[in-house]
Amino acid sequence: MKNYNVLKFILLASFMAVSCKVADTEESYFSFNEAVLKAQYTPKESVKLSIIDSANKKIDSIVYSINNLRVGSVVGKKELTFPLKDQKLGYQNLKASVYFEGKTETDSTRIEVVSDFAPKVLTYTIVNTYPHDINSYTEGLEFYKDTLYESVGQYGTSRLLKTDYKTGKILKSLKLEDKYFGEGLTILNDKIYLLTYKEHIGFIYDAKTWKLESTFVFDKPEGWGMTNDGKNIYFNDSSEKIWTMDPSTQKTIDNINVYSENNKIKEVNEMEWVDGKIYSNIYLKKAIVIINPKNGAVEAMLDMSGLEKKITQLPDTDVLNGIAYNPKTKTFFVTGKNWDKMFEIRINQ
Repeated sequence: MKNYNVLKFILLASFMAVSCKVADTEESYFSFNEAVLKAQYTPKESVKLSIIDSANKKIDSIVYSINNLRVGSVVGKKELTFPLKDQKLGYQNLKASVYFEGKTETDSTRIEVVSDFAPKVLTYTIVNTYPHDINSYTEGLEFYKDTLYESVGQYGTSRLLKTDYKTGKILKSLKLEDKYFGEGLTILNDKIYLLTYKEHIGFIYDAKTWKLESTFVFDKPEGWGMTNDGKNIYFNDSSEKIWTMDPSTQKTIDNINVYSENNKIKEVNEMEWVDGKIYSNIYLKKAIVIINPKNGAVEAMLDMSGLEKKITQLPDTDVLNGIAYNPKTKTFFVTGKNWDKMFEIRINQ
């Protein structure tokens, strides 16, 4: 428990949850009964939905929706109980459509669904230590067909690399234009997808030739980490959100919000998909979290602070970032921005 408390202090930011009533701009007769709503719920709970009829109108029926999906209806002004077990974590927008006297009126509010358990604290064993290019400001790290690929950031020095991880030798390098800050990468179906930081542009390269095939525009505030599950691509944008992207259209089709207990975990960064879970760095945090991609819950954490004691602290040495899984060895490779070492680790389950 002591180790978890230390990790929790490292990882979590202060957070205060409140329910948020949507302001009415016109005179209304009905409103959500906020007295029976809590600010936060867990997936094990149910939310009780009911309205207050301030003008004592004759109500025919009420249709309740969560995130614009109808969840049920009642005759008159009866209460509706809705279980939250299948809801993703994060804010849930509630809407009541009240049908009365030939008219319809709607009211909205929201609640927040948070994780209902503390993440497990896992440990790891260092299997090997390898050299890492100290000039590489690591943003993305991924194995593809037994070869390690790396994306490097910073304006003027952003690159796409293919490396011999055992020697640290750069086998192939492609420099981005100076106006681009390279961010996360992932490789799917022989195509390399590479994000930029604030330019809202992504690049798609042929994985064999590295020829630029196309670019795409994404409408999120920033581009950070990327990974894929063999079908879809996942990326983040500096917030607690992880977005699902259709690789054929490069359009976002879904998202989750990352939570550890009742706290949002913002600045989710470099990611790796392994056995149905997302392993992720958190920017400026000396930890790796394991995320359930179905609902956003942090299921486990690893304290990686000990690695900094094993690297050479140079003027440009920066934070932990970079996590890649080698399915051939069933081990993880982790490093940091401008670190002189890369560590092959095995997570102890």
